[in-house]
Amino acid sequence: MSTARAERLVNLVLALLSTRQYLTAERIRGIVPGYADAASDEAYFRMFERDKTELRELGIPLETGRNSAFDAIDGYRIARRDYELGEIDLAPDEATAVGLAVRLWDSPELTGEAQGALVKLRAAGVEVDDHAPTVVEPRVRAEPAFGPLLAAVQAGQAVRFEYRRSGSAERKIRTLEPWGVVSWKGRWYVVGHDRDRGASRCFRLSRVTGKVDAFGKTGVVERPEGVNLLQMVSASSSEDPSAATIASVWVADGRAAGVRRRGRVVGRGEAGGEEGDLVEIELYYPESAADWLAAHGPDVLVLEPEILAKSVFSRLEAVAHAGGAR
Repeated sequence: MSTARAERLVNLVLALLSTRQYLTAERIRGIVPGYADAASDEAYFRMFERDKTELRELGIPLETGRNSAFDAIDGYRIARRDYELGEIDLAPDEATAVGLAVRLWDSPELTGEAQGALVKLRAAGVEVDDHAPTVVEPRVRAEPAFGPLLAAVQAGQAVRFEYRRSGSAERKIRTLEPWGVVSWKGRWYVVGHDRDRGASRCFRLSRVTGKVDAFGKTGVVERPEGVNLLQMVSASSSEDPSAATIASVWVADGRAAGVRRRGRVVGRGEAGGEEGDLVEIELYYPESAADWLAAHGPDVLVLEPEILAKSVFSRLEAVAHAGGAR
């Protein structure tokens, strides 16, 4: 949203809140800064209609009515009783749970949203302890594709992205009408209508590579009635947790003790002119281990399977690009 439009919406809300009477569109045009810039009456009414829709989508209760039986046209106002936030009363244990929930997220965009919610609660007079001790420090990490896909769902837009299937290093372009983003067994999925296959499909966000591109008109994509996204994800999951994958990695001498403890040394090898051990690790979810292995940087090199090696490489590449951008 542009700064000018954001300022106009704020001014519109203030104007409609400050009166008990219904204000006609023409009256609003004369008192709300921003509307006078409209090139014509038609342009103004289109602008005003968009703004009314925006306010309603934001959850602002916009009332329509007439001040008396003699009024010829409807006016608008915002009832303060419906707009203002009601009293928030959290018990101490509930406030503590809120603080722990804020610490749950391990993604920059979601951490920011959670901290913003915390600030709003404190502004409302709720004391929230976000430093309460906990035996287990939970973490929920959202993949890079989470934000763009969720935004596309909310906007009702189709998306296009590059996707890597399970057990394969091959990447293909998918075109999807997204219905929702859900979490299942600690992993994020987007569910929707796959235009290429002409059927509903689920895609794990950790296998989405590159940029998610939203395209087409907004409001076109809608979730069908009666569709249960979690049921679709659970039904499409074909992973067998009893089947382990043997990963082969090279570990530099004297480094990555945690990797050595998880596996067994099967030989010696050299990488980049440096000596190290060849270690085999049994992994039930190889893709989930990519972050862990990538965190060791050049001290660990994944040799097999290829899909894990490419996942680790893509994470290191993303870190390198982020560092170069600063």
